[in-house]
Amino acid sequence: MKNKIKEMRNESGMTQEELAQKAGVRRETIVFLEQGKYNPSLKLAMEIAKVFKMKVDDLFY
Repeated sequence: MKNKIKEMRNESGMTQEELAQKAGVRRETIVFLEQGKYNPSLKLAMEIAKVFKMKVDDLFY
């Protein structure tokens, strides 16, 4: 599954650590998500989308 997490994080000037804290996960989880090595649970996908004020479908494809 591909995503726009890194792109959106960079646009918002947020670090991986800051995004991890807002989403309630470890920084390593964000790293793996950005690299496409981890598929998030629906709950995590929704939390990350909420941080960026996006729909899950617009963030993950």
